[in-house]
Amino acid sequence: MISSIRGDVLHVGTDHAVVEVSGFGLHVSATPKTLGELQRGTETRLHTSFVPRQDDAPLLFGFSELSERVIFTTLVSISGIGPRMALAVLAVHTPHEVHQAIAESDTAAFTKVPGIGKKTAQRILLELAGKLVIDQPAAPAAVVPAEPEVAVQVREALISLGWIEKDARLAVDRLLSAEPDLAQADVSTVLRQALRSLGGAR
Repeated sequence: MISSIRGDVLHVGTDHAVVEVSGFGLHVSATPKTLGELQRGTETRLHTSFVPRQDDAPLLFGFSELSERVIFTTLVSISGIGPRMALAVLAVHTPHEVHQAIAESDTAAFTKVPGIGKKTAQRILLELAGKLVIDQPAAPAAVVPAEPEVAVQVREALISLGWIEKDARLAVDRLLSAEPDLAQADVSTVLRQALRSLGGAR
């Protein structure tokens, strides 16, 4: 299996490019997106898929992104989906759009591809859903509220009076949880109440 090639671009056509590798010019079929990124006379590296054929010459397909090749090889593994149709899917949709269509069971997205009808689109959805790993949106990070400045100052005052940090933190947290308005009070007021809850100064 030829999984990638690197070489100079000799020619860029409407549906393929010719890349020279070790003195050999390889005919590489590709999507318009990949072809648009190639420039004659420059070096390129493509992810490739080699498709053998019984009655004709084998075909080599190239992709600028690995995700495109993954979708292509998965599509051609579906009965009735040939390499040309798989390439057409990637010519119409980006890998992200393919994943989105699968996640949303969007049959219409695949019927936009020339040559794919509703039944074929439904089969593609069914097959891809079982073979491709669908990206799930990450859960938003929990927002941790900032600790009131008065809580920090009162806790430090309690520690200076001899209370261990664990007890000082617990006393202040319980006090502000029971009376949230104290977060806006002055340090002396909160300190007095904290000392009262702890049983006085040490």
